[in-house]
Amino acid sequence: MKYAFIRSNASRYPVNHLCRLLGVKRSAYYSWRGRPAKIIGPEELALRRRMKALFAESRGSLGSRMMTANLCSEGFTVGRERVRGLMKTLDLKVKRKRKYQITTDSRHDYPIADNVLNRAFSPTAPNQVWGTDITYLWTQEGWVYLAVVIDLHSRRVVGWAMDRRMKQALVVRALMMAINLRQPPHGLLHHSDRGSQYASHAYRRLLNQHGMIASMGRKGNC
Repeated sequence: MKYAFIRSNASRYPVNHLCRLLGVKRSAYYSWRGRPAKIIGPEELALRRRMKALFAESRGSLGSRMMTANLCSEGFTVGRERVRGLMKTLDLKVKRKRKYQITTDSRHDYPIADNVLNRAFSPTAPNQVWGTDITYLWTQEGWVYLAVVIDLHSRRVVGWAMDRRMKQALVVRALMMAINLRQPPHGLLHHSDRGSQYASHAYRRLLNQHGMIASMGRKGNC
């Protein structure tokens, strides 16, 4: 609390300086200092301790509705509005689940290449091994998908493309950028997952045209 910080440091620094630093009016500080401290009764203290324990047990996922239900089942007489206010006072904020999208669709009839790379992620020179994948970004306008191609020797991004849809064209554009930038020699090893975009006819045709060797890792073996 700002006022408590000022009080604890008032002996070392002028109150005027601390109030100005924290954006607190001197009159508000002295008004707070003159008020008697709030005494929390044993019942309130037990309620707060139990709320903290329940919240910790839920790993930060217990909202005010379920918190109220749990407390009432344990014999506490408390309403949801009071619980909501106490959660705010105790800084018990529910962790929002990260938005998640599946980017690898391995359920398709396209041919699957062997895992030629076999986790040898440290080539000795540029343009020997490229790795590629699709990720996603949540924006105020919805999902945006990003396909990236990197050179495993330098870990440098050599091609990328972004789109609202996760289609074959997304990964084809990323690979074309890498090809135009690097002009790789024949025999380059191209490693990806087994997603339908990378196994598609159009993508494999592009790899063949530029003499690239396809390599695919199974799920959980990036």
